[in-house]
Amino acid sequence: MKRRIGTIMGLSALLAGAVAAGAGATSATASASAAPKVDASAAVVDAMVHDLGLTKDQAQRQLQQQAAASGLAPKAEKAAGSAYGGSWFDRKDGRLVVAVTDADAARAVAGTGAATRVVTRTAAQLDAAKSAIDAQARKQKAPAGVSSWGVDLASNSVVVSVRADKAADPAVRAFVARAERGDSAKAVTVRTTAAAAPTTLSAGTVGGDPYTSHGIRCSIGFSVVGGFVTAGHCSQAGAAVYGWDGSYVGNFQAGTFPGNDYSWVNVGSGWWTVNVVLGWGTVSDALVHGSAVAPVGSSVCRSGSTTHWHCGTVLGMNQTVNYSQGSVYGLTETNVCAEPGDSGGSFITGDQAQGVTSGGYGNCSSGGETWFQPVNPILSAYHLTLQTS
Repeated sequence: MKRRIGTIMGLSALLAGAVAAGAGATSATASASAAPKVDASAAVVDAMVHDLGLTKDQAQRQLQQQAAASGLAPKAEKAAGSAYGGSWFDRKDGRLVVAVTDADAARAVAGTGAATRVVTRTAAQLDAAKSAIDAQARKQKAPAGVSSWGVDLASNSVVVSVRADKAADPAVRAFVARAERGDSAKAVTVRTTAAAAPTTLSAGTVGGDPYTSHGIRCSIGFSVVGGFVTAGHCSQAGAAVYGWDGSYVGNFQAGTFPGNDYSWVNVGSGWWTVNVVLGWGTVSDALVHGSAVAPVGSSVCRSGSTTHWHCGTVLGMNQTVNYSQGSVYGLTETNVCAEPGDSGGSFITGDQAQGVTSGGYGNCSSGGETWFQPVNPILSAYHLTLQTS
């Protein structure tokens, strides 16, 4: 038996089924290249009000501002040229901020309507410094005391995060020293984080939750034509997937973890695809109309089968997370909380799909950080089309 779509619609209704190929759908390329028209449901607005301390009017205004920033970002980057140092959304001013390394570029970017900040390093230099650490970690696995590393645009640096209880460990100090020695742009900085290692967020089988497979429970990310996408660490090649009611849904068609953290499941047996993210009966379900990437600094909300709706802010992109199973590259960092069972669930900004939950640390009582696997690389890797109507 399948739940009806509505305010109490089960996340299983996001599982796919018989839809005409291409109907009501958008490709990753098309949705990422156009400025989105925000049509956020009450779910997104209500969650932002609850988690970000905004009024409904403020939440709606911020979503519109973020959509404008997303649309402006490619034009501003082109104007900056080789002096481009990255961009992010400034919640206080409601504007896109573009970092540049010289005054001429700042004037060109200002002409697009974006705010500017003059910095020391270009985005290319920051990415190169981060890639050098990735290469180091591929040769020699990062120690458990190193949580993650990635570009922090606002500080114009590459931040290596180490656990507070492991910062003095010889292996951690050696890893940091190698990162600093290989940093020709002198961009690497170190920060101390909570004394907890990031973990993936799958869980043991629990009856009635969105989907289960080979003894674990995870959450559905987004419907695509013919199936749904979710986290790679939840997958097992060919494994059968069962919905919240225990009925057979489909099988894992492909998946990868570590390195990347994504997979997809084909569906049938009476299940169908809809462009919906579950509101869990406490808020309205959210509609998905595209996958335009929200800039760093934007609000983002998450839906998962354990902790339901929570919102926060995008802290960084292209982050590498050092899980016990191995490093995962290209993740997006947020301060949204999550708990076991939320893995694979949806991250959404306004009506734009952002990614699927990968892992993190902390919980939804004390707080923490969570990383998501961006959705557009999943669509591209498996030649999938996001369901948008």
